[in-house]
Amino acid sequence: MRKLLTVCLGNHCRSPFAQIALTRRGGSAITVRSAGLIGKWQGQPANPSMLKASRRLGHDLTHHRGRQITLEMLNWAEDVLAMDTAVLDTLRAICGERNADKIRLYLDDRDVPDPMGKGDEAFNECAVLIEAGTALHIGRRPPR
Repeated sequence: MRKLLTVCLGNHCRSPFAQIALTRRGGSAITVRSAGLIGKWQGQPANPSMLKASRRLGHDLTHHRGRQITLEMLNWAEDVLAMDTAVLDTLRAICGERNADKIRLYLDDRDVPDPMGKGDEAFNECAVLIEAGTALHIGRRPPR
């Protein structure tokens, strides 16, 4: 079973949505977890605007509770998917060389824009982008 970890800044909107979208697409062939770099929303539900955006795409984020990343999570994952380059750079600094080869951007060559502080439309666009990005991770193994 393949193990994926999605990571954004706070585990409040992008990475939780990526977790459920990848889980739905990958089914029993994968296990997906999500986390944030900061613990500001640790134990809290997903952003209300992301809850709405996820429902529009047929996903249920109501059971999500924010988690801050740990080295144990990084060691567990086969692939660590950062939502943007700032998160990617921080993960690489945290991991050093030990896990560096398995950390990459969720969209391979571009960021998933952070919708925090923006309106519902930004959250909807973010969710659609993340949903489309599942095709990059399910059904093929990325090159190392």
